[in-house]
Amino acid sequence: MSLTVPNDLLDQARAGEIDDAAFVACVRDSLPYAWSVINELVQQRDQSGAEFADNQVPPPSEEARGQLLRCLASDAMRGALEHHFGVRLAFQNCHRVAVFDPAAAEALREFVTPRAQILNQKPELVDC
Repeated sequence: MSLTVPNDLLDQARAGEIDDAAFVACVRDSLPYAWSVINELVQQRDQSGAEFADNQVPPPSEEARGQLLRCLASDAMRGALEHHFGVRLAFQNCHRVAVFDPAAAEALREFVTPRAQILNQKPELVDC
């Protein structure tokens, strides 16, 4: 299961639309490793002023890796976090998360090219 959903949020969903902040809090609480990686990258990018910041460190466990995969594979979660943090997210392999300034369209386009994916491959990442 991707998220641990509190009963009040489930009730909101059954009744209609849910509050964006409540959904983001659910993601944060359910996927703490994924949240911490993205939050740290947002802070790094903000502090550096760079077009993007990315994570190059493999997760410490398969559970952590699964959190990243579940978070970034979900359009709803990815979109909510992009909106919450005011960034664009991109993902390569099983752990290379990147946060982009929304104005950094060219850097984002380059990051998500097949060429960039191939250049990011390493033998130790074959089974990630």
